[in-house]
Amino acid sequence: MVTTILGIKKEMSVRFDQLGRRLPVTVVQVDPNVVILKKDGQIMLGLGQKKKAKKTENAFISALGFAPKYKREIKIAQAEITGSEKIKTTSDVVKTGDKITLSIFEPGDQVKVCGITRGKGFAGTVKRWGFAGGPKTHGQSDRHRAPGSIGQTTTPGRVYKGKKMAGHMGHAKLTITGLEVIEVDSAASQLIVKGSVPGVKNGFLIIEKTGKVKGYKPPPKEEEEPKEKPATSPRTDSGAAQAKGDNQKLEEEKKPQSGQSDLP
Repeated sequence: MVTTILGIKKEMSVRFDQLGRRLPVTVVQVDPNVVILKKDGQIMLGLGQKKKAKKTENAFISALGFAPKYKREIKIAQAEITGSEKIKTTSDVVKTGDKITLSIFEPGDQVKVCGITRGKGFAGTVKRWGFAGGPKTHGQSDRHRAPGSIGQTTTPGRVYKGKKMAGHMGHAKLTITGLEVIEVDSAASQLIVKGSVPGVKNGFLIIEKTGKVKGYKPPPKEEEEPKEKPATSPRTDSGAAQAKGDNQKLEEEKKPQSGQSDLP
């Protein structure tokens, strides 16, 4: 089945759980994704529309009537064999032009979100990698945010690859796992995810369902009060006879006994 969908990061907000705790959440706008290409074990999803399409995208325009703004290839479930019967795969069910909506998610799902982090421009080692910098006393000057040594001398006579130095910070691909789906608003096409996700406002995101949150319990449903009170069951014959006998005994006890006068 399809477990991945494309969306746009909108804003951060808050929600409250069953215990009244305040939860930070991210609102993701997930409009219907269109299947624009299908091949063995994979499909290509498209989101949004381009104002001006390239010549290389004419194939999409002829097939769908528009050129999608975002395109990504995702993997789908392969065939499963149960006994002698072969179950149809998603690639057999999903066709080009079909739409994938938020119906694949529900509250309590665990997802991982992939996006591009915020770009912070050129940054030094203290900001980019958390270096401590040089000492502030003992004769040091202008070394407070210096990177320090970057290697040896003649041997090896070069700087090793991957050395942490100053450079461009941010604007890199990042995936955050273990996020929880708090709410699915199908009317507004919005997915409410607990916590923060990478990227700027209106940034492109890939959301993939990975399972269920451990120990998740759905909120209790409010019971509706009955509109009409149930009619009381009629008394049975045995109950009526017993009540009649009790009333007769009380009346006999109230009557004065024979041979006794009411006078003192």
